[in-house]
Amino acid sequence: MKGIILAGGRATRLLPLTAVTSKQLLPVYNKPMIFYPLYTLLKAGVKDILIIIAPDYAGHFLHLLGSGKKFGANFVYEIQEEPRGLADAFIIGEDFIGDDNVVMILGDNIFTEDLSEHIKSFSSGGRVFAKEVPDPQRYGVVEFDRQGKALSIEEKPTTPKSNYCVTGLYLYDNRVVEFAKNLKPSARGEIEITDINNKFLESGELDVRIIKGEWFDAGTFDSLLKASVWVAQHQDRWEGFGL
Repeated sequence: MKGIILAGGRATRLLPLTAVTSKQLLPVYNKPMIFYPLYTLLKAGVKDILIIIAPDYAGHFLHLLGSGKKFGANFVYEIQEEPRGLADAFIIGEDFIGDDNVVMILGDNIFTEDLSEHIKSFSSGGRVFAKEVPDPQRYGVVEFDRQGKALSIEEKPTTPKSNYCVTGLYLYDNRVVEFAKNLKPSARGEIEITDINNKFLESGELDVRIIKGEWFDAGTFDSLLKASVWVAQHQDRWEGFGL
């Protein structure tokens, strides 16, 4: 299993904070934001990790994280020149992924639940994690049938079919690279991860699991503050791995 942390983008919603550094390097209580998704991967035993970063602050990430040796891992870096959508990570990471399965986590996503067994047990197809939220129209929304089986996933719908959104943790077998390379940009001009999820869903190979713990998409001022407060109150959750 290879790991990818996607930490590119411009983070204009967090200006002026992101005028001087990357969003994923902003503090969430007492640690840089990227430490939390990194913890999720390391705790699950994922040690080969590609970190995809924007060009402006590449040196900042290298200075903070280095080769990964101090974390008991191996880090490699790639630059994402322009934010082309989440699915672009699999094109950038094609050589890194090789013939392996891959888990990608967004650099601004903080999961409080231990998802290690969900990651370790993955074998083929796709696996994503859904969470009930008050504002599903901001995300990819999962429609379920009465038995809890996923029927569809729709990207940022104006009329959501449920309150469950797909969070920023994705597991795929290595077919994801070819799927990503064959995607056509959406109306937003991006290649959408939702299209990859629906590709696996259409063939009956997408496993959608509901998460019970807290989840923070720390890309807004409010969510960044809420994440910081939660982490401050639950410091014991984040011990280990030199983080």
